[in-house]
Amino acid sequence: MKQKYERPTIRKMNTGFMNKFGTRTDFDPVSEIDGISVKSLVKQYGSPVFVLSEKRIRKNYQAAVRSFKTRYPKVQFAWSYKTNYLNAVCKIFHQEGSWAEVVSGFEYHKALGNGVAGNQIIFNGPDKKEADLVLAIENHSLIHIDHFDELYQIIRICEQINKKAKVAVRVNFDTGVYPIWDRFGFNYENGHVWTAINKIVTSGNLELVGLHCHIGTFMLSTSAYSVAATKLCDLAMRCKNELQTAIQYLDLGGGFPSTNTLKGAYLPGVDTVPSVEEFAEAITNTILNFSFSTDELPLLILESGRVLIDDAGYLIGSVLANKRLSDGRRATIVDFGINILFTSNWYDHKISVAKEAGQYTEETVLFGPLCMNIDVVRESINLPLLESGDHLIVHKVGAYNMTQWMQFINMRPSVVLIDQKGQSHQIRTPETLEYLEMMELLPDHLK
Repeated sequence: MKQKYERPTIRKMNTGFMNKFGTRTDFDPVSEIDGISVKSLVKQYGSPVFVLSEKRIRKNYQAAVRSFKTRYPKVQFAWSYKTNYLNAVCKIFHQEGSWAEVVSGFEYHKALGNGVAGNQIIFNGPDKKEADLVLAIENHSLIHIDHFDELYQIIRICEQINKKAKVAVRVNFDTGVYPIWDRFGFNYENGHVWTAINKIVTSGNLELVGLHCHIGTFMLSTSAYSVAATKLCDLAMRCKNELQTAIQYLDLGGGFPSTNTLKGAYLPGVDTVPSVEEFAEAITNTILNFSFSTDELPLLILESGRVLIDDAGYLIGSVLANKRLSDGRRATIVDFGINILFTSNWYDHKISVAKEAGQYTEETVLFGPLCMNIDVVRESINLPLLESGDHLIVHKVGAYNMTQWMQFINMRPSVVLIDQKGQSHQIRTPETLEYLEMMELLPDHLK
C-alpha cells in the first residue's frame, strides 16, 4: 500500500554551542552539591534555595592570591562587599586574609561588625555620608575620593575634627574599551585627576596614600588592565618627582569576569573568559617593568568580587508547570524568577536537571512565577521533558544575586552554606510576612 506523502519540514535544532572539543550540552544531571543531595537540601530548606560552597570560595580566593603573589612581591585583596555581603561569606574572605572594600555607609558598618580593622577598610563610592566619613577618618580607613565636592567636604571635616585623613583618588581613563567608564572618579586625559592630586597634597590635612581605578565590569580585555596600570604608574611617578609624595599603593579595582556566558555571546564564557592568571600577568608585568626601584614598588590592591564567588553559588528550584505557547514552543514555569535571579537579565546561566532524564530534549522558554511578562529566566534552552516537582539547578549565581535581589510577589528564600566538611548551614532565613510588615506603620484612621 502506497504511504501518504508528507511534505518535508526544516526545524531549527539547538544542540548547544560548539567549541574546539565538539558540542556542549548542559543536560548531565546534578544530583548533589558538595556531597549533599539536591533532594535533601530542598526537603530541609525549601524551594527555591540558594546554596554556597565554602570549599569553592576558599579555593577561588587562594588561587587568585597565588596568581598575583607569585608574580609580584606586595599584594593585598579587598573583598567587594557589594558582590555578596552576607556576613558568613564576608567572614570566609576575611579569614583568608582579605580586607574589605565598601561603597556605602551601610557596608562600612557591616565590615566593622565583621571585625575588620578600620585601616583595612577601603571606602569607595560617590555617596559617602558625612557621619560615615567622620567615622572612616577616625578609624584610619582608606577613603577613595570620587569627585571634587567630596574632596572639599573631607577637607572641611578634617579641619573641624582636627584629624588627618588617609585618601586616594579614583581615576578614570581611556583603556581602549568602550564605552569608557568616566562616571566615577577624576579623568586622566583632561587633567582633572592631577588637579585633584595637587589640591590634596597642598591641603595640609589630607595624606595622599594611593591611586585607584575600576575600569569596568566583566572585563574581557587583559590589555586594558595593562593600559590602566601604566597610567596609574605614570601618576605615581609624577607624584614622587613633582610633588615629593610617595604613593604607597595602586588599587586596580575589580572587573575580572566569571565564566558565566553573557547574553548574545557567540561562544560560552568558559571558552572566552581570560583566567585570573592572565590578568595577573598583564597587571604585574606592567608595574614591574615601570621605573620603580625595588624598594619603592607600591602595594598592589585588588577588589575582585564575582570571579571569586560566582561559581561557588547555586540556585535550586522546582518546576511548577508546563504549557505550550501560541507559536508552539514549550514553556516551563519554575518557582524562582528574575526578582531573586537578577543576573539572568544579562547571563544565559547554565541550568541542570537534578535527575536522570531521557535523551529527548526540546527548546524551552523558562519562566519564573511572577505575574510579569518580563519574568524570563532563559529565553531559549534545550531541556529534557520535565514534570511538576522536578528540580533544576542554576549554576554560577554567587555574585550580586543575594545583594540585588528584591521581594516582589514572592518572598526571598533561604541561603545555605555547605562547609568544607560537607555540612549545611542556613546563613539567611527565608522571609516571612511578619518580617515583611515590620517596617510598616498603619495610621490610626485605618486601624
